Amino acid sequence: MTNEYPQVMVIGGSDSDGSAGIEADLHSFFMRKAYGTVVMTAVVAGNSYGIHDSFTLPLPFISKQFEVLADDLDIKAVKTGMLADADLINTVADNLEKYSFGKLVVDPVIITKHGALLLESNAFETLKNRLIPLAEVITPNFYEAEHIVGRKLNSTEEIKAAAHELQSLGTKNVMIKGQRTGNSQKTVDDFVLLENGKEFWLPAQFFDTDRRNGTGDTLSAFIAAELAKGTNVEQSIRIAREFVTNAIQTEIKVGHKYGPINHWANKLPL
Repeated sequence: MTNEYPQVMVIGGSDSDGSAGIEADLHSFFMRKAYGTVVMTAVVAGNSYGIHDSFTLPLPFISKQFEVLADDLDIKAVKTGMLADADLINTVADNLEKYSFGKLVVDPVIITKHGALLLESNAFETLKNRLIPLAEVITPNFYEAEHIVGRKLNSTEEIKAAAHELQSLGTKNVMIKGQRTGNSQKTVDDFVLLENGKEFWLPAQFFDTDRRNGTGDTLSAFIAAELAKGTNVEQSIRIAREFVTNAIQTEIKVGHKYGPINHWANKLPL
């Protein structure tokens, strides 16, 4: 039967060293036996030392990718990665509203895990007002959650309150990834708020490594792959979190400096 196999889409940029971006997403889809498709928005010349150049694709070409995929495939879930500017975010939102690609996972790439800002203010507001309300799940890191709600999160109760505020923007389910504070840290605790009101923490042992490129991409890609297969949101989040923990703690030595997580460290049943 045509289009019987579960299909999932990533909207984002290509990372030439394979550690993050579309490449990390496709690794993740493969590991969960979901067929990966791509709307490419940008290409990056980068390696383990950093990003050296980038190029954003023309908006009409980006829209054409949406059109041809919608005309042929039966995509059940989609995730977003880094989106360069407000015009691109508007183009993505327009196409997601125009075509039916199933449930949306938004990885709001606004601030790095070290606190560096990645989006200009107008692009951030567009992300907040156009894309987040379309999301089934949003997966901000600690600093991104602070930026979206506009205040510091100094306690577990403030993190919980921020999750409810993010939900009020229109997204159904929220996962705030835990803060990494330094080498003396023992655990990293993610907070999850579901559409039905259930909330819980997902603790994991902190593992100090510089091999963690693609962590956020992989987490959101795993969630999207599971949603495409019909897995419920809570179980999709739990599967994604367990895999990422395994992938961080089982290092793979690729590149000289900031390397990728290990997508072969899969200890999970399919």
